[in-house]
Order: sequence, then C-alpha cells, then structure tokens
Amino acid sequence: MTAHDSTTDQLTIAVDAPGQAVRRGPGSGVVLAALGVLAFSLTFPSTVWGLESFGPWSLVALRSVLAALIAGCALLAARVPVPERRHRAGLAVVAGGVVVGFPLLTTLALQTSTSSHAAVVVGLLPLTTALFSALRTGSRPPRAFWVAALAGAAVVIAFTVQQSGGKLSGGDLYLFGALLVCAAGYTEGGRLAGVMPGWQVIGWALVLALPLAVAGAAVALPFEPVHLTAHGIVGLVWVAAGSTFLGLYVWYRGMAEIGVPRASQLQLAQPLLTLVWSFLALGEEVSAAAPVAAVAVLVCIAVTQRAGRRGGRRARAEATVGS
Repeated sequence: MTAHDSTTDQLTIAVDAPGQAVRRGPGSGVVLAALGVLAFSLTFPSTVWGLESFGPWSLVALRSVLAALIAGCALLAARVPVPERRHRAGLAVVAGGVVVGFPLLTTLALQTSTSSHAAVVVGLLPLTTALFSALRTGSRPPRAFWVAALAGAAVVIAFTVQQSGGKLSGGDLYLFGALLVCAAGYTEGGRLAGVMPGWQVIGWALVLALPLAVAGAAVALPFEPVHLTAHGIVGLVWVAAGSTFLGLYVWYRGMAEIGVPRASQLQLAQPLLTLVWSFLALGEEVSAAAPVAAVAVLVCIAVTQRAGRRGGRRARAEATVGS
C-alpha cells in the first residue's frame, strides 16, 4: 500500500509486509517501474528461445505453472492471508490479462513475427494503459502528458510501418489483442498495488491461474513435441521467473508509487531495448531508423514523467485547498 502526503512529494511510504513500512524517496517508483521495463524487454527474445524447445501452448502453460509455484512458495513462506473477497475480481482481471492473455497471444504472434517487430507493435501498450487507467480510475494527467504520450505512440507506429513495409500480418492481430488484455491487467494490478504489496498482487493472480495452467500443460504437452535445448530451458526460466514474477513485482510496486499513467509511459523504451536484445541474442537485423526512434522516444518519456510530476503536485494542491 502506498500513502502520499497531501502537501509534499518528498517521501513515499510503501508497506511491503504486515507491520513493515519501507520509506522511499520520490524517485524510487520510477526506478522500480524502469526495472520492470528492463525485465519485460527480455520477454520476447526469451520466448523465441523457449519456442526452440516447446510448442506455443506448452510454453505458455509451463511458464504460468513455474511462476505460480514460485509465487505460491513466497506467499506460504510469508504467511500471507487470502485476499479479501472485494479484491478477487481485480485479481482475476490481472490473471486473465498478464498471466494468461498477454503471454498466450504474444507467443502465438511470435510464430510468424520476429521478436523485434512484435516489440515495436507492443510499443503502443503505454498509451493503451494510460487510456485504460483514465477510464478505470478517473486519473486526469495534464495535457502535456497526453501530447507526449501520443507523440511517443506516433513514433512507435511510424517505426512499425517502416519496418513492416506498411503491411499487417496475422501475428499483428494477436499483438493488438495482447495490447488490450495487458493494458486491462496493468491498470487493475496498479490499482490493487495501492492496497496490497505488488508481489502479492502478481502472486495471487498467478495462484488463481494455476489450475488453468496445469490443465493447459496436461493437454498441450502430449500433442506438442518437446526438444530440450539450453536456449529453450533458459528462455522458459526467464519468462517464468524474470518476466512473469520478478518483473511484474517491481512493475506493480512502481505503479503504486508513481501512478499507472506515469509508469506506463516508461514502457515506451521497452521496444527499443528489445531490439537490442533481439540483435544480441537472436541475430535479428535492426533498422537504421532505430537510433532516431530511440532518441525521440526517450524525449517523449522525459516529457511524460515531468508532466506527470507536475500533475501530481497540482492534484494534491487542489485537494488541500478543497479540504
């Protein structure tokens, strides 16, 4: 749970466990969310590696099972009580969006799309998440935020068109669907991370999805051949432990501290980071336009973060005057 003083932005108190409060400075949420973005940027290359050993349905199911086992052990070790009934619908949205929907749709897309292309299309996720957050939570970022967010999305779209020659593939349809379900999961998870620790949000979402994941693995494994390789095992372990559990833990905690809209815009850097990993790990070609897009996106991120801070101070000032 995150509590913000109504008159200052100098200190944030994040409750990470019963009876334990961790005092954090104003920049800690940005750092946490940025670490989440770094973890997510490795997801697509790791998924491509995982597909060397497993079929798409098997990979998604095993990814969820392993992540749920990690989360379940952590919850048991910390003796975390079962979430209140009023939070369970939100956890179901998180499970459906980021535990099942996004991994499945993006893995299916990577059957026909390259990791770098998929990463750029998913670069629209920050704007989609900000829109979902505005609708769900009533947040009202300032106009400068939306201008910069739209500019960042425009850069991503232009880069996508330049890379694909202006044509959409079947994989892109999966990716656009992934955008919607993931944005819903991020928004709901960010809201829940304001009332419970971020690791518990993703932990309970994973546990909630475990029966479906186990059933999916039981059905898929007999029909999809398994050819274990070092790349395949490393890919599976990373998407389970790194992307799904650790990445979402720091991501939700960061969103709780700086807000869903501001945190979401940090993901504008994710496609460009994935391009780097795709080049280094997979040998995929990187367009000459990538450095230009990288600089433009970083400028947009800087503007959204600055506008988000100003908007937060203005909202607190108005609340103080109103009280």
